[in-house]
Amino acid sequence: VGLVFQYPEYQLFEVDVLSDVCFGPKNQGLSKEECEKQAREALELVGFPEKYYKQSPFELSGGQKRRVAIAGILAMHPKVLVLDEPTAGLDPKGRDEILDQVKLLHEKTGMTVILVSHSMEDVAKYVERLIVMNDGEKMLDGTPEEVFRHYKELEAVGLAAPQVTYVMHDLKEKGLDIDSDITTVAEAKEAILALWDKKRKRQV
Repeated sequence: VGLVFQYPEYQLFEVDVLSDVCFGPKNQGLSKEECEKQAREALELVGFPEKYYKQSPFELSGGQKRRVAIAGILAMHPKVLVLDEPTAGLDPKGRDEILDQVKLLHEKTGMTVILVSHSMEDVAKYVERLIVMNDGEKMLDGTPEEVFRHYKELEAVGLAAPQVTYVMHDLKEKGLDIDSDITTVAEAKEAILALWDKKRKRQV
């Protein structure tokens, strides 16, 4: 199991990016050549540009530091990757880039990824299974659609469903024939446009 810290600064310490990513494999007893090979593969997997390999990790942007921190764990070939709030402190563009890269990584390698997050929008968009913890106890467990049906219970413990879920519930309550289990903006857009087309055809 590989754990990527919430703040990459707590994980990075070497003089340059490549050395930092080599640290894990080196401690696994691999040769210098093997370490560098696995480090380069890991950096490539997270989409980190080769031109920055010899740069100090502390001179990188927030998103770049996070990629290096993830690569440092991936270089050790874990079966499970745990990401603790991987988008903390990133702007929306950086957040999407990191999560898109993690999704691609999961699809490419088949590795199990556990994402610890308070952002329900991120969770709804990227995860297949959602487990809600409260005071160390499992409270809810299912697909995002199943879990977000319990949005009132989530609110009671300081969480919320994605904003779009509330919009869909409001539309349903106003009498529109629409799926209130929708959890992403893309799904909501499709459902609303389909409803609009249906209404327009009836009028014609």
